[in-house]
Amino acid sequence: MSTQLIPPVGKEDHIKGTASAAIEIVEYGDFQCPDCGIEHPVVKHMLQLFGKQIRFVFRNLPLTDIHEYALIAAMAAEAAGLQGKYWEMNDLIYENQQDLNGDLLFELADKLGLDAKKFKHDLQSTALQQKISNDIGSSEKSGVPGTPTFFVNGKMFDGGADDLLAVLQESVE
Repeated sequence: MSTQLIPPVGKEDHIKGTASAAIEIVEYGDFQCPDCGIEHPVVKHMLQLFGKQIRFVFRNLPLTDIHEYALIAAMAAEAAGLQGKYWEMNDLIYENQQDLNGDLLFELADKLGLDAKKFKHDLQSTALQQKISNDIGSSEKSGVPGTPTFFVNGKMFDGGADDLLAVLQESVE
């Protein structure tokens, strides 16, 4: 089984940071996964702490067999991305994870000032469904065991966000 990121980060990915960053972190996550919800504030803290040293990517891995709203949440984040608000929706979904349902996603879209008609239309988009399907296929090729899973500079990281933060803090000391 692979422990390499396949395919590498590309233009279809949601990226925070620049290509020149020394550290590239890719997270495979599920918006309804409790562990991903716990890791989210740690990831945000890590990005604040290390700023331009990190290039962060989020890939969707909705575990639809155990999380009823995982796929629609991923679609909502992608739909928000079409209106330039991917990362804001990503944050809001995780921050409201305990209340996740279809109605909440429309409330969050409204809170972000998204065009409601476009958002609703984009939730049905086959292109967005294909993007998520590609992320899932990438997780399978990369040997992702579950969510959250992190890759650092193209290699699977054995641990969670807290472990990753500790390793990064040690490396700069």
